[in-house]
Amino acid sequence: MSTNGAANGSRTNEKLGPKNVPTEEGKKVDELLDKHDRFEFGGPWGVTAMMVGFPTLMYYLWICLWFYDGQIVCPRSVEEVKPFLLQMWTHVRDDASPSLYAWKVYSGLIFYELLLAYFLPGYMQEGLPVPSLGYKTLMYNCNALTCVYTTMVTAAILHYTHIFRLTEIIDNYGHIMTVAMIWGFGVSFGMYFWTVIRGEQIRMSGNFIYDVFMGACLNPRIGPVDLKMWAEVRIPWVICFFLAVSGACKQYEQYGYVTPNMAFMCLATWLYLNACAKGEECIPQTWDMFHEKWGFMVIFWNFAGVPFTYVYAVVYMASHDPSKYRFSTPAYVALYCTLLTAYSIFDTAMSQKSRFKMQCQGITQYRKTFPQLPWSIVKNPKYIQTAHGNKLLIDGWWAYARKPNYTADWVQSFTWGLVVGSASPIPYFYSVFFITVLIHRCGRDFERCSIKYGKDWDRYCEIVKYKFIPGIY
Repeated sequence: MSTNGAANGSRTNEKLGPKNVPTEEGKKVDELLDKHDRFEFGGPWGVTAMMVGFPTLMYYLWICLWFYDGQIVCPRSVEEVKPFLLQMWTHVRDDASPSLYAWKVYSGLIFYELLLAYFLPGYMQEGLPVPSLGYKTLMYNCNALTCVYTTMVTAAILHYTHIFRLTEIIDNYGHIMTVAMIWGFGVSFGMYFWTVIRGEQIRMSGNFIYDVFMGACLNPRIGPVDLKMWAEVRIPWVICFFLAVSGACKQYEQYGYVTPNMAFMCLATWLYLNACAKGEECIPQTWDMFHEKWGFMVIFWNFAGVPFTYVYAVVYMASHDPSKYRFSTPAYVALYCTLLTAYSIFDTAMSQKSRFKMQCQGITQYRKTFPQLPWSIVKNPKYIQTAHGNKLLIDGWWAYARKPNYTADWVQSFTWGLVVGSASPIPYFYSVFFITVLIHRCGRDFERCSIKYGKDWDRYCEIVKYKFIPGIY
């Protein structure tokens, strides 16, 4: 079967023909896309607002959860604004100060995860060709699975020997969150200055604060550790999981049992953490690795935003009586089934796309980690050969929507709020924020693909008509 020329449209080929090699036309487009040509996120003023607004919002939502019964509070008159702000500041000062203990806990985790990533063996995976490096491919040591379970064993030992009780995490939530924010800002600015000093910056706008937000470096490394991939898995999802476990331990100490709701969060966070770890070799195939720079937008969210805003349900349940969020047995069954169904679609969709990209590089041997779900690899996949040189998958889950992984991922996020029912609106922050991010990111991706693939992208959109939900949108 022919494998050259976009005019052939979609086709099936067991070996996917030759490896993805950009044509001369494709290289010119890549060069254009690898330059700063516009401001995103509202430009310098927009990113400044986000750099100030995100931490402020995180403090506010935590205060509402912990001190105001999980309800949104605000001043009722102009006269109450100043006392209200002073009260908010008092909560931050007294219950979220960057204490020495919080520094030890959070920084200890950071350095321990970095140490494990540096020394533990892993699965070596080749990344995608990077245009800014002359289409050179980088190797990634994928040892997250070993690191994660080593961390779990270490935490269990520390807990049962009373060296460090896991309940300390949720009890010091505010203090640790502040330390995480400081780390997020420190690493963001530090990486910017270090990259500029070394002369390795790319795609710069010339505006200082905007470039700090978007990042200056693409592939920061310490020895064998790719910092961008390390921070994407080892920090946010490890903390999310241990926050859930901490909440479960606290419930057990208080009531002598763990509620199905808290158990749900332990399962949900473990599923996500394990998925990232077991499929780490798929991460080098993503946009985040080969194109997105490592700046505040990514760093702060990995170090502080994700772990301290995505599991608000745990914070609420750890500070409220279980009677406020108790469901019927059928409701629990529906909740768990929804999570597991969404997870399976998310897991297999991500695997299908990443394995397809590996096949396009000539990689046919895949890592086997638990759990390997059915339909994780599409055999003899259908695809569109583009004039750029790349191939576009139109098979598996990707035959029904352009972003099936986004849809399944969002459903998971919604269940993370649904687990407390109507007891508090704040745990739904994750799903509301996440859908905003996904729609924005989808727009960025599609705009870039339209430029990169031209008429081939139009043809792709004709074949795969829907963005998120087949038959609807």
